[in-house]
Amino acid sequence: MTIRRRRLLGTAAALPLAPAAIGGLAAPAIAQRAPIRIGMITTLSGPGAALGNDIRDGFALVVKNAGGRLGGYPVEVVVADDGLRPENGRAIAERMVRRERIQVLTGIVFSNVMLAVAPVVLGPATYISANAGPSQLAGEGCNPNYFNVAWQNDNLHEAVGQYVTRQGVKRAFILAPNYPAGRDALTGFKRFYKGEVVSETYTRLDQLDYAAELAAIRAANPEAVFIFLPGGLGINFIKQYAAAGLRGRIPLYGPGFSFDQDVLPAVGDDALGCFNSSQWALDLPFPANRQFVDTFEAEYKRLPSLYASQGYDAALLIGSALAATRGEVSDRAAFNAALKRAAFQSVRGSFRFGNNNHPIQTIYMREVVKDAQGRMVNRTIGTAFENHQDAYAAQCRLPA
Repeated sequence: MTIRRRRLLGTAAALPLAPAAIGGLAAPAIAQRAPIRIGMITTLSGPGAALGNDIRDGFALVVKNAGGRLGGYPVEVVVADDGLRPENGRAIAERMVRRERIQVLTGIVFSNVMLAVAPVVLGPATYISANAGPSQLAGEGCNPNYFNVAWQNDNLHEAVGQYVTRQGVKRAFILAPNYPAGRDALTGFKRFYKGEVVSETYTRLDQLDYAAELAAIRAANPEAVFIFLPGGLGINFIKQYAAAGLRGRIPLYGPGFSFDQDVLPAVGDDALGCFNSSQWALDLPFPANRQFVDTFEAEYKRLPSLYASQGYDAALLIGSALAATRGEVSDRAAFNAALKRAAFQSVRGSFRFGNNNHPIQTIYMREVVKDAQGRMVNRTIGTAFENHQDAYAAQCRLPA
């Protein structure tokens, strides 16, 4: 088992409240309430570390802003690094759930880790995904103890397939790492793309040199290239794509997680003019989003990414359920029912859960530009889907 970091949040709020004297009586018992423990298994090291860091920081911001509480109740967040290794994630989950009796967990970034952890967690605990949304947990394998506050893996890729079809692209080269989310990505793109796929290429999950793939793209000469390469994978690919002279010749598309704030500062001008999809953007005009962006930048001295927005929304969602159940998570049915109502103001605007506990939401298209301060950011240019539900919901037998 690998645990790189164990961090407590809201510890000040977890201390007993100050004694109060009411007619000579002691403070009520509620003042002595122990904090509710929330487990966060996420990726804080290796090529995907930026993703986990942003999920953790977005989540922590809600707790900090509320004085160490969620939904009005003190919380303690136990954070551990899975190192992008499924066996690590499973071992951490077993410790948190079986030994430490933690009943609410979140934070996993990668779908291969999620699928290793699910059999351990979904039963003794409720899991709220702030990122990974593998198809296996959205369809026949859906579970009343599993909620995803981000998306189903296919959704952002489906949006790009829809958009490039509208743009009249007839020949596309598509590429992703060979793991569950990578395969879901290209499946999602093809579900809505009506042109010819000239090549469907899968790479290693730890691959950082794309010379062979770039040579294949040049030889195929498609009208568009679609990639799903999160974190450091995307940084390397986009820079190598520009260095190969392809950025000005063949438009590059992808989901938001290949073109967001976790990668743009490192990529720089090589990402200008690239297009991507997301359920969230810096410039969405909703009051909850303005508060999120402003407070995140003030706290961490950087702009938030969509991963940070998902961590932030996960904390708001858990807070809404804690408020509705008066901080009781042991009544699993009541806690899950409160999660299902999703009674919180999402930073992305409209949000609700489908029958499979995945979002029904709007997905936007964005273009990478420079803002007035010369920073690389995404500008919202349109909407690919409204009230979009994933393709696996019909296979799930949970009620709406």
